[in-house]
Amino acid sequence: MERYDPQAIEEKWQRVWRDERAFEVPNPGPGEIGVQKKTYVLEMLPYPSGELHMGHVKNYTLGDVVTHVRRRRGFQVLRPMGYDAFGLNAENAAIKDGIHPRIATEQNIEAIERQMHRLGWAIDWSRVLSSHRPEYYRWTQWLFLRFFEKGLAYRAEAPVKWCPNDQTVLANEQVIDGHCERCGAAVESRRLEQWFFRITDYADLLLDEMALLEEWPERVLTMQRNWIGRSYGASVLFTVEGSGESLPVFTTRPDTLFGATFFVLAPEHPLLDTLVAGSEQEAAVREYVRAAAGRTTAEREQREKDGVFTGRYAVNPVNGERIPVWVADYVLMEYGTGAIMAVPAHDERDHAFAERYGLEIRQVVAPADGEPEPEGAFVAHTENEVLVSSGQFTGLPAPEGKRAVTAWLSERGLGEETVGYRLRDWLLSRQRYWGCPIPVGHCPSCGIVPVPDDDLPVLLPDVEDYLPRGRSPLAAAEDWVRTTCPRCGGEASRETDTMDTFVDSSWYFIRYADARNDREPFSRALADYWLPVNQYIGGVEHAILHLLYARFFVKVLNDLDLVGFREPFARLFTQGMIYRDGAKMSKSKGNVVPPDEIIERYGADALRLYILFLGPADEDAEWQDTGLEGTSRFLGRLWRTVLAQAGKAPAVDVQDTPLARKAQRTIAKVTDDIERRFAFNTPIAAVMELVNDLQRAPDDPAARFAAETAVSLVQPYAPHVAEELWERLGHERLWEASWPEADPALLEVDTVEVVVQVDGRIRDRLHVSTDLAEDELVALARASERVGEYLDGGEPARTIVVPGKLVNFVT
Repeated sequence: MERYDPQAIEEKWQRVWRDERAFEVPNPGPGEIGVQKKTYVLEMLPYPSGELHMGHVKNYTLGDVVTHVRRRRGFQVLRPMGYDAFGLNAENAAIKDGIHPRIATEQNIEAIERQMHRLGWAIDWSRVLSSHRPEYYRWTQWLFLRFFEKGLAYRAEAPVKWCPNDQTVLANEQVIDGHCERCGAAVESRRLEQWFFRITDYADLLLDEMALLEEWPERVLTMQRNWIGRSYGASVLFTVEGSGESLPVFTTRPDTLFGATFFVLAPEHPLLDTLVAGSEQEAAVREYVRAAAGRTTAEREQREKDGVFTGRYAVNPVNGERIPVWVADYVLMEYGTGAIMAVPAHDERDHAFAERYGLEIRQVVAPADGEPEPEGAFVAHTENEVLVSSGQFTGLPAPEGKRAVTAWLSERGLGEETVGYRLRDWLLSRQRYWGCPIPVGHCPSCGIVPVPDDDLPVLLPDVEDYLPRGRSPLAAAEDWVRTTCPRCGGEASRETDTMDTFVDSSWYFIRYADARNDREPFSRALADYWLPVNQYIGGVEHAILHLLYARFFVKVLNDLDLVGFREPFARLFTQGMIYRDGAKMSKSKGNVVPPDEIIERYGADALRLYILFLGPADEDAEWQDTGLEGTSRFLGRLWRTVLAQAGKAPAVDVQDTPLARKAQRTIAKVTDDIERRFAFNTPIAAVMELVNDLQRAPDDPAARFAAETAVSLVQPYAPHVAEELWERLGHERLWEASWPEADPALLEVDTVEVVVQVDGRIRDRLHVSTDLAEDELVALARASERVGEYLDGGEPARTIVVPGKLVNFVT
């Protein structure tokens, strides 16, 4: 029999698919919109900062399986590909290799596309895009200008997170436990003029419209809820004694205002400089602020609480008491207003601070059925509290006290009921070269002026020195920076910051619907036809970055009447990571397995099968080199077993045999597992079982049908060998053939397979009636010639029966 040669087979079919443009999906004509049966399957696009790794292989093979199954079930399936090409990942990789980012990015894209074709993924290459190409970022700039017109893009001075390694600012979402989520460097604090998107305007909608996301993992929704951090309370105005400055705080416990014995500002608070300027405490405060800037968020929250007295006092609005104002780094600017009223009797951090500096600790709420604690004690909140030592509010239950204190403040203009959020506006400007230019100019007379739409794109210039130096490298491109104000015609300068790469990826999935449109970012009719994405696949690590930003973008585009949907992704699946030697695969750990080496040795089909056979797709999996030997052997066995049936007539009328029923059950299981349960390892196991049964019964009247079924069902996983075997069986173009449907009549199980063991080792398998009595089952098992060889005519010491599954003779 001809040997299975994966290299030759895969090269053949990849050439066929490429020549026939097999997986391109045309957009519908005007009369076809709303008529076709269609679906949109998409995986998160890769960064071209290097070649593909096993995480990509898992991600895109998952999408490939779904795409093939749905296409063969009669859907027009949009499944495009692109590259998230701008940003720190690509730029830092280029700097490391000493290659210009543009050249490095193009080289990596070429290498990635070669790998993708070699893996045989069913992609519509007619729609490919890359965020670094002018025909794409022209429309990123156009969308930025629409946000700017709506007041959702603005420039302001603000305390920012600064990565000293990448020499750029970071959005809050890109800081994990005080470190840059990309490079791991400890983040510092600076005050800079920056560009922001007003994502906080959409905080409530991002939360409330989660009701539309019924098919998202609850884990991702919980992460977004916690990040947005909506809480209900009161905004309270404290006044700085002697200056008239107001210091607002947000508190969820306005009922504890009478227990506020000091006031704390974050080191980044914008009023701090004004408050201490010229005072005796100025030097001490400035030194403390400098030291705090070098601490990570995690350090600030976990270290022993310390701070510096500012020399100023604030007036508590409920009782007129003057309380000292401190600066302390356990207060963070990104939470609330960057200022707190410290209630040390009922907050652990405040209590630790008060004890260290000898500040008053005053209990103002107590358990309803208990006595006030000794002075200076910490009293944890309970569900059943009343106010104590709180003036006219004393004795009120805490919930009623919250409402009463808030109403009292509101009547006097000293506070109001407020909803607070952890979410901060999206800081989108970067002091780096490799990014989409922000399409505005700065005019001495007119201020910030948007670039006219007709002048887009503002092209990113080629510069020789693109290294990060604390300001944008574009600032040194003087000829590019100099421009003319479109309003007054005078001299102006271009904005030299570039956009966060997450802006590029917040709308790419819509551009795919109309990827070659040079008149607008996309046709609304085509966007509304294909979107929202029916099935989105990617990593959970993007829960509060890409996934949150994309939701925000789509809501804005909907409000601008550019799209007719409110959410970008109807169904989300987050795949697990690939580990090796107990650690996530990464170049830095030296545990990466290059896909090219595996493909060269075993073929793409073996790798595709193995990567999904490792375990449940939504769980992390440990890579085992020996596992590829198993999938490779299975493909060889499939090859031999199916070719043995190639000389028989194609299956037409399938006889009712145990093998026929096994094939029907396999069809039902594989279809249900992929389409309903979104399970990808169990269908492989089911096909393997079918092939095993076919090997044991090659002359069964349904053997040819079982062979065709095995080939058809394995095609989404191993498309090359499946196409070749399908052709050897006398058929054509399996990728276009209908997906098999199980015959309900043959799914009725009136026989079962029972394993017969002797001393725990399998010696035979029997297909018996489901209603066979236990004594009859044992008799049949004893009568087996294979079993008799091991019993050697003797009586077993014990017989174990598991009805419908197992008979074990213990000698």
